[in-house]
Amino acid sequence: MKLLTTLALFLYTFLLAGCALLQPSTHDLVITNANVVDVVSGKVFPGKTLLVDAGVITDITDTKPGKTYKSDTTIDAQGKYIIPGLWDNHIHLRGGMALEEENKRLLPLYIANGITTVRDAGGDLYPAIRQWRDEIAAEKLVGPRIISAGPKLDGPNPIWEGSIPVATVADVPAALDSLQRLGVDFVKIYDSTISGEVFLAIVEQAEARGMKTSGHMPFTITLGEAIDRGLDITEHLYYAFKAGSAQEDSLTALVRKSTYTDQPIGFYTALGWVYSSYDTTTARQFFQRMAKANTAVVPTLHISRVLNNLQQDDHSTDDYLAYIGPGIQQTYARRFDSAKRQSAETVQFMRDLNARFHTMVPAMQQAGVTLLAGSDAGAYNSYVYPGESLHKELELLVEAGLTPAQALRTATINGANVMGKAQQYGSVQQGKVADLVILDNNPLENISHTQGIHTVIFGGKVYTAEELEHLLESQKE
Repeated sequence: MKLLTTLALFLYTFLLAGCALLQPSTHDLVITNANVVDVVSGKVFPGKTLLVDAGVITDITDTKPGKTYKSDTTIDAQGKYIIPGLWDNHIHLRGGMALEEENKRLLPLYIANGITTVRDAGGDLYPAIRQWRDEIAAEKLVGPRIISAGPKLDGPNPIWEGSIPVATVADVPAALDSLQRLGVDFVKIYDSTISGEVFLAIVEQAEARGMKTSGHMPFTITLGEAIDRGLDITEHLYYAFKAGSAQEDSLTALVRKSTYTDQPIGFYTALGWVYSSYDTTTARQFFQRMAKANTAVVPTLHISRVLNNLQQDDHSTDDYLAYIGPGIQQTYARRFDSAKRQSAETVQFMRDLNARFHTMVPAMQQAGVTLLAGSDAGAYNSYVYPGESLHKELELLVEAGLTPAQALRTATINGANVMGKAQQYGSVQQGKVADLVILDNNPLENISHTQGIHTVIFGGKVYTAEELEHLLESQKE
């Protein structure tokens, strides 16, 4: 009798366990029948189901007929393509209190374009940015994650408002102290008046503190010197271009010497000399040095094309102009007025220069340099629209010679790696935050397919195509 009781208890327990196994698991979000784009390998893994809980991807498994899940939201991807949320690695939120609300109204444009993280490369709105980040996290404001440099560091009497002036090497510790108190994510150095000595000191001391650095740099020093001290990111291609000159050292010495005279050599004069002495072998060797030092670069090809064609292009009917407030449009007008005053020779030189920049992109990729896609969208950068411009940048990176897979990395995993956030973001993997974009078509076949957005998922929060369209409409001025 005792044996029968024990056997019955065992069978009962077994049946309960079996019933539990048959019960569908419960999740916040389930996405089925998805083609997952692995941005690291450049491969597509078809027929996948993604399970998301508390904003994190908890599992990726094969979609099985008849397999069911309980969930608050279920999306049948129907063979569409999932990529990680995009990163715009160079934007600006700036313009002071007068443009604070207009900047805030631009944030939803990033989500509507599948951009879930932006890197704000310095400005004068950091207190507001901190508030916006809190509101975004609390789902009181629609916008991307914001990685911000806060105020830029520059020399005395800097041209950009809100910058912290650093006149001497002795001033560097206090400047870095102030940025650390603010809690910035990285240090952005600008070159309007900063000396080469101070620039290098900032990089070196920030490196010692574990702070990441990026920036524009004066032509009185070389990019190699900055790399040796730990520069993490060089913004735009001017400085790597100068490093590709066979005469870089002598040109740098001339610029440095002229600084202390009443006729200092101007940026564009020096740039002309660099153009004439640029050497592909010298450049290739330097790119290998950049790759070894893990110094990334943000090419910003799209803004160069836009600004160099302001004289001839009519932007008055641009669709995205409807999202830009009158105050920011006034900053666009100032840049446009400046462009109208440029001589035909200057315009042609800048176009020739940008053609040369395009040749640098595949050469850097081949050398192993980490490339970051960035739009430079923001006030004062005329007609370079938030959200839309990153997709234009990706198209130009492919036009320059990258494969679609390589271009896609520049706007996903590369930024996460450089900013030390690859454990959380940048790819579609179990354990990472569910920042996802569902695309109608395969971006590895055509990078323009990043614009065919079906759904955006930001930390597990779902925005359908209809909601994205409504989001865009609601932001029109």
